[in-house]
Amino acid sequence: MPALVLLGAQWGDEGKGKATDLLGGSVDYVVRYQGGNNAGHTVVVGDQKYALHLLPSGILSPECTPVIGNGVVVDPSVLLSELSGLNERGVDTSKLLISGNAHIITPYNVTVDKVTERFLGKRKIGTTGRGIGPTYADKINRVGIRVQDLYDESILQQKVEAALDVKNQLLTKLYNRRAITADQVVEELLGYAEQIKPYVADTVLVLNQALEEDKVVLFEGGQGTLLDIDHGTYPFVTSSNPTAGGACTGSGVGPTKISRVIGILKAYTTRVGAGPFPTELFDEDGEALRRIGGERGVTTGRDRRCGWFDAVIARYATRVNGLTDFFLTKLDVLTGWEEIPVCVAYEIDGKRVEELPYSQTDFHHAKPIYETLPGWSEDITKAKSFSDLPKNAQNYVKALEEMSGAPISAIGVGPGRDETIEINSFL
Repeated sequence: MPALVLLGAQWGDEGKGKATDLLGGSVDYVVRYQGGNNAGHTVVVGDQKYALHLLPSGILSPECTPVIGNGVVVDPSVLLSELSGLNERGVDTSKLLISGNAHIITPYNVTVDKVTERFLGKRKIGTTGRGIGPTYADKINRVGIRVQDLYDESILQQKVEAALDVKNQLLTKLYNRRAITADQVVEELLGYAEQIKPYVADTVLVLNQALEEDKVVLFEGGQGTLLDIDHGTYPFVTSSNPTAGGACTGSGVGPTKISRVIGILKAYTTRVGAGPFPTELFDEDGEALRRIGGERGVTTGRDRRCGWFDAVIARYATRVNGLTDFFLTKLDVLTGWEEIPVCVAYEIDGKRVEELPYSQTDFHHAKPIYETLPGWSEDITKAKSFSDLPKNAQNYVKALEEMSGAPISAIGVGPGRDETIEINSFL
C-alpha cells in the first residue's frame, strides 16, 4: 500500500486540512513532518468546523492514527490546549503519537521570536511570533530541547542552562529585557511531562513497521512550497522544509517508500505575511476574493493577501516536489466573475519569463503576464462529477492542469467534507 505526501503548492492556506481529512478515512496514519503551531488547518465535518494548529488533520478520523513527527517543533501548552478542546467536543485523541525526537518550543524561544521581530521593524519577516524559528535555530545550533529530554531532569536542566547562557546576553544587552532563569523554564517544562508522556513514541520505528505491514501512511505538510526554507521566497519563508523532501527527514521514512506526492492548489492565490507576490490584487477583485473565500489565517487571524492564479508558481511546485497529482480547492469562490485572469508568465526587465526566477531580486520585480479565461455564474457547490460543472468551469480546470504540469485529480467545490469532486483516486 502507498505512502503519500500531501503538501501546499503555493504559499500555504490552500486547504490541506480538508484534503487530508478526506483521505483520513482511507489511511491508517497521518503524519505532520515539519512546522509547529504556526500552521493552521480548517476542517469542516458536517455542521462542525475544527481549527487545527499543531495536530495532524487525521485526528478527526476515528480509524486513523495521527503522528507528530521528529521534524515538528512542539509547544506543549498549545498541544495540550488543542487536545483538551477536541476532547471537549467528543473527539477521541488517545491514538496520537509524538516523536521523542521532536523539539520543544520553550518560553524563551517565544520571547526571542517576538522581540527580534519588533527590533527588525520595517525589515521584519512577518513571523507568527510563536517561537518556531528560534526553536529550529536551537536545533541546528545543537542547543535544542527535545521531547525525550522532559524525562531526564538532569539533562533538561543542563540543556536549558546552556541555551540561556547566550540568549540572556542577547535579551539583556541588546533588547534591554530581563534575563530568564533556567529553573523557572525547567519547572514549567517538567509540568507538561506526565501529561504528554502517554503519547510519546519511537515514531520512526512505528511508521516504518506500518509500511512493512502494508498500512497506508499520509504525510501532511504544514505550510506551502513557496515558504520552504530552501526552495521558497527566501527570506520570507518558514524555518523548515514543507516540500516533499521534508517528509522523509521529518519522519524517518526513506524516499523509496513514497509512492505519490499530491500538491494542494487553490484556484486563485493567497499568502500571509511579508514578501513578494506578483499577482496580488489591491482592488475590488482582491477584496471580493478575500470576502467570498473567507481568507483569514486560521492561526494568525490576519487577512490573507489575495491574487489571481499563478501558473509559474504551480509549475515550480510540480518540479521541486515531484508532484504526481493536484487537488484543486476553492473553485466555488470564483463563481460570478465574467472573466478570470490567470498569470502564465512574468515580465522581468522587459523580458518574458515562464519559470520562477532563482534570483530574489528578479522575483521581487516580476510583473504578471495574464491570459483571461471565461468565467461562470452557475452554483457549483452541488456538483458531484466533473461533468456536473459548467463548461467554462471545466475549461478553467483543464487550463490550470495544462499550465501546472500535473493532473488535477480532485476539485473542491465548497468547504464541506462532501463538497469535493474526485476525478482520479489518490489510493
